[in-house]
Parts: sequence; C-alpha cells; structure tokens
Amino acid sequence: MTHDTPVQSVPHEPSFRESVDLMFNRAAAVMDLSPGLEEKIRVCNATYTVRFGVRLRGKIQTFVGYRSVHSEHMEPVKGGIRYAPSVNQDEVEALAALMTYKCALVEAPFGGSKGGLCIDPRDWDEHELEKITRRFAYELAKRDLIHPSQNVPAPDMGTGEREMAWIADQYARMNTTDINAQACVTGKPVDSGGIEGRVEATGRGVQYAVREFFRHREDVARCGLSGGLEGKRVIVQGLGNVGYHAAMFLSQEDGARVVGVIERDGALLCETGLDVEAVAQWITHHGGVCGFPHAEFIANGAALLEADCDILIPAAVEGVIHLGNAARIKAPLIVEAANGPITVGADRILTERGTVIIPDLYANAGGVTVSYFEWVKNLGHIRFGRMQRRQEEARHQLIVDQLESLSEALGKQWSPSPDFKQKYLRGADELELVRSGLDDTMRTAYGAMREVWHGNGQVQDLRTAGFVCSVSRIADSYRSKGL
Repeated sequence: MTHDTPVQSVPHEPSFRESVDLMFNRAAAVMDLSPGLEEKIRVCNATYTVRFGVRLRGKIQTFVGYRSVHSEHMEPVKGGIRYAPSVNQDEVEALAALMTYKCALVEAPFGGSKGGLCIDPRDWDEHELEKITRRFAYELAKRDLIHPSQNVPAPDMGTGEREMAWIADQYARMNTTDINAQACVTGKPVDSGGIEGRVEATGRGVQYAVREFFRHREDVARCGLSGGLEGKRVIVQGLGNVGYHAAMFLSQEDGARVVGVIERDGALLCETGLDVEAVAQWITHHGGVCGFPHAEFIANGAALLEADCDILIPAAVEGVIHLGNAARIKAPLIVEAANGPITVGADRILTERGTVIIPDLYANAGGVTVSYFEWVKNLGHIRFGRMQRRQEEARHQLIVDQLESLSEALGKQWSPSPDFKQKYLRGADELELVRSGLDDTMRTAYGAMREVWHGNGQVQDLRTAGFVCSVSRIADSYRSKGL
C-alpha cells in the first residue's frame, strides 16, 4: 500500500462499493434490462459476518471475518479471501460484485463471492496464523460458505498457497467422505492439489491483456501510442505477486521498460529500466525499496503515479487514483491489475481526457481463470496433459521421421534450427496448457469487449464495454432460469 492521499479526504468521492454500483449503472443505462432484473443483478445476495475466538499468547483473541455472495446465477460462487486490517463489509461486497462481472466476462462458470478477515498477517507467527485460518475456515465451511459445489475461495491480498492448503485440509477433516474435497478452494500448492501456473496467473493475465490490446493498432492509437510493447515505459504500483509477475513478464518477454516501482515506503525511478527481480529481492530482504542502489528513491511514492510514462499499472489496492490526483495522471494507458484502483470519479476525468483504461474486471481476470482450471482438475482427479502428452510426442515424431525420409529421398539436406526438434517433439505439459488456456481466454474476452466498444455508439470506454458484456451474460442466465 502506498502513502497516498486517503480517498475519504477527497470531497464527494464515492466509496468503493458505490463506485462499483455506479459503473454498473453506467452500463445498464445503455442496455435493455427490466428494472427488476437490473436490480437483481446489481444487489448483493447475502453477507455473512463471523466473530470467532482463538486462544493465542495466553488469552482469547477475537477476530472478525466476512464472506459475501453477490450473485448465484451460476454456482459455485467464486472469490478470494483477503487478510488485511482494513477489511470491512462494504469492501467485501464490492469485491464480490466485481467477481460476478469478472467471471461472466471471461466465461468462467461461477457466481461472484468474496471473503475477508480483519487481521494484519505480519502481526502473527506462522503457527498462529494457521490456527486463525483453520478456525475461520471452520466457521465458513459449517455454513457451506466453503464447499466444492457452492462456494470456492482463493487467495487474495494477504493470503497465498499456504493459507489455501490450510483451508483445504480443514475442509477435508470436516468432510471425510467428500471425494471432491480438494475442489473446495483454489490457489493451493501444486503438491496439495494445486495447478501449475496459478501463482503467476493474475500477473500473466495482465501481460496477455496488454499484449492483446497492442495487437489492435486502432485501439493503441486511441491512447496516443503507436507500435508494439518493445521499449514502452511502464510504472508499476505494488510489487506483490501480481505486480511482480506482470512487470517481469512484460520486461523480460515483451521488451517493455519498467522505469518505476511504487511500494509502501516510497518509490524507485530509473529511466533506463529497473531490474525487477533485483528490486523484488531487495524488498524481500529489506521490507521496502528504500536504499535500493541502482535507482532514484522518491519518498512520496504516490507522486510517481503522476510521472510521465506510457503504461501505468496499479497493482495493489483500491482507490489509489481518485478525484484528488486524476487530473495529474500523465499515463495514456492504465492497466488495472488491482481491484478498483481507479474511483468512478477519477475514471470519468481520465476517460474524458482520452486516457484508455484496461479495466480490472478484465485485466486481472487471470487469477480466476486459472482457478477455474484448477477446480476442473480437482473434480477430474487428473492433471492436465497426463493422458495426451506422450501421444502428441509420438505423432510429432512420426511427422519428423517422414520429413527426414522425404528429404533423403529427394537428395536434399533438411536443416531445421538446432532446437526445432526439441520444441516440436515435446508434448504440452500442464503449465503450457494452462498458459494456452489463459491466453485464449484473455483474447476471447477482449474481443467481446472490443466489439461493444467499437460497435455501440453509446459506449465510449473499455470498462463500460466490459460491464455490458458481463451484465448481458448474467441477464441471459437469469432469464433462462425463468426470472
């Protein structure tokens, strides 16, 4: 989290929950929905609040947690669990709503949900966190708010593979005869029912989203840029799991230049480009970016949001671009790797000025997409690639053998590149299949958004286009159920 002007201090700034609803309303205004159906899609179905005690450090500590279900037009519902001292009901409900729209946009067959626990994970030792997590999981699971066919959590801010493994184990202890118990949660370690590529998934999805945007010259021109990703100057706010992977992939694989990184203790700026891995290692060992030797340190990290760059990627928390700083944001392209980093008021200012925003419900959908793959893997009880990989290799070998025989018969030397055989003959493993599925998902979803963006004269931005796509699919689902 950056040292930023608090959203609450800016006059007339809607809350995160209100921002999500206002963005929904903006899309609904250009759609033909009955008032009753519009209201049904917009409202949050239910929120469960739990207060539980755990004996720690010689006394009973009481914790407050939430699990919100926004929409059950498809089940199970899906959404992460975050650990943060700022967690509250409005935030959880807003995030649950975003999950509904996100799942619909990328055609993951889930409704939207979200959970949160009011806790700072840094205040507790690992064994203490395990006791807290298991008790929280128990409280949710006994009410079917963790269940393979009803409600499937995943990691979010402050949680990761470790916490998901604890939750999965707790559910399995409570449901010893459930053969699909592993599917009760996603984002688990690979050796505990997880899937290859899940840790990198959200950051990888950000990369695929940006790549897809840059495949369309007309779209790139709308924000005043040209060409491809090579050499584009990128500033990333938040070098956690999502920001780190997005920055790494864009710089190492696409040639973008990460010139700035914003963290909670300040920011780094280097016009020639930062070594993202070196910065990440520095943060791990020093707790922040202060003192990093190969860049300019800026104590007021939030100021770097306003620096000159080509692509700005807010990848931490909501509300960092708001009415108080929107007019000073210079980036022509903003990619919302975090949930809700731009408030509805700031969104209007930026869009009217011509800034293109790749919205959160699309840009960070890589996590839920690969979670979907993991859920399917757990229900299928077999890893992807196990049945077909060697058969693919044998078929490819047959083609190579035939090419070699043909060239020999023609008296010609077939000279492929040195690593051609190795790459071509190798059958796809789970990681390659996951990345392929994610890439296809991001391309398809962008195509659906783009069609609305360019084909509907009332839709002027990608966010509204994304909401129109999502809400249309949710409405169709409700109508098919007889609503």
